[in-house]
Amino acid sequence: MLKQQLRGISSLLTSISLIGVVVGMTSTLLSLRATIEDFGTLVTGFIMSAYFIGYLFGSTRAPKDIRRVGYIRSLGGLAALAAASILVQAIWVDPIVWFVMRFITGFAISGIFVIVESWLNTMADNKSRGTLLSIYLVIIYSGLIAGQLILGVADPAGFVAFAIVALLINLALIPILVSVTVEPTTHENKKVPVSLLLKTVPLGVVNAFIMQACYAMFYGIGPMYASYIGLSVFQITLFMAAFILGGLISQTPFGLLSDRIDRRFVIAICAAGGTAIAVLLSQLGASNAILIYIAVGLLGAFILPLYSLGMAHTNDYLEKDQMVGATGAIIKIGGAGSIIGAPAVAALMQFGAINFFFLLLASLTALVCLYTLYRVTRRAKAEDQLHSNFAILAPSQTSDELLTSMAEEAPESPEEDEEEEDSEIESNAILR
Repeated sequence: MLKQQLRGISSLLTSISLIGVVVGMTSTLLSLRATIEDFGTLVTGFIMSAYFIGYLFGSTRAPKDIRRVGYIRSLGGLAALAAASILVQAIWVDPIVWFVMRFITGFAISGIFVIVESWLNTMADNKSRGTLLSIYLVIIYSGLIAGQLILGVADPAGFVAFAIVALLINLALIPILVSVTVEPTTHENKKVPVSLLLKTVPLGVVNAFIMQACYAMFYGIGPMYASYIGLSVFQITLFMAAFILGGLISQTPFGLLSDRIDRRFVIAICAAGGTAIAVLLSQLGASNAILIYIAVGLLGAFILPLYSLGMAHTNDYLEKDQMVGATGAIIKIGGAGSIIGAPAVAALMQFGAINFFFLLLASLTALVCLYTLYRVTRRAKAEDQLHSNFAILAPSQTSDELLTSMAEEAPESPEEDEEEEDSEIESNAILR
């Protein structure tokens, strides 16, 4: 059964592997190019945050458009939009243009992830969903690592690196467009407002906001920091790849552990480990490159699983029909953290606090650790931690049910209201 499902989604997995490479290349490429163009850390931070603003809008608005025109056509349009936005940045090197194009890239990539993850959830059943989603997660992380390594042999100061990104986006369309596929269906689920999550699972909200801010800081400003301390372009790509590789390796072990003991203790352990490693990294310079790679790999191993562990903890205290709506709320909360993270640390670096990059990261992970331990004293462990460890997914996780709930929350246009009224009148006439 699993082999048949894998054959059925092989084209989809091939496409998303190339998209993963694109995502891995783009943020590092733009951060390095912004350094070369002397944009300044503060401006670069705002440019990088534009991606997350676009991602947030894409997660809430794109699903409605996808349901209107279909998944495959939407995938083609979004991929074309992403490729065009990348090429515009190569042609027109200007901070304002880059901010707008980065927003468009985030919107398009968000929509692509909605399509792919909805597809996977539709193809899977309860017995295989965990395995299929874990394979998807490994492919995404592998693509992110490959993107860093490819960038190591492409000059960020030239046009070629941007052209490679646009080429990969277009190549990602081919497996989907030449294969026969069945588009996902949708179902209804309860909506879960952020206010309800704050009352029910405050740790899940705090963890999502802080950790997505940390990820935005590292992916957006990390390459710039590495450049400032003296690492070469190739060394910077290894620096970023090591971080992702650490998260890839540790994801499943920490997930398995969190299914066997109180998940909050695993969150606290990961946050404490991330704090210690971040403090160590703040003391290392370019002369200790090998030690930096090892340390940054350990940093990724500790902090990359934190978002998804927090998502699993959130689900532990919710009813089954609330989980999809909660995922949508957590995406919005995490998106807000991402938007704030990169500009905040960039502002500090702009005013000479470059050595505090990892110390700021350490303070945020320490806050997560302390708050987690505090919550342990305020509330008992969830009675049934029966969610699979593979429920801890990448921060972009979106299902077909979530797609429906997000689409229903999007505002209707006047034209759509008129169409719905006409359809209702026709239906009533038929019933009579």
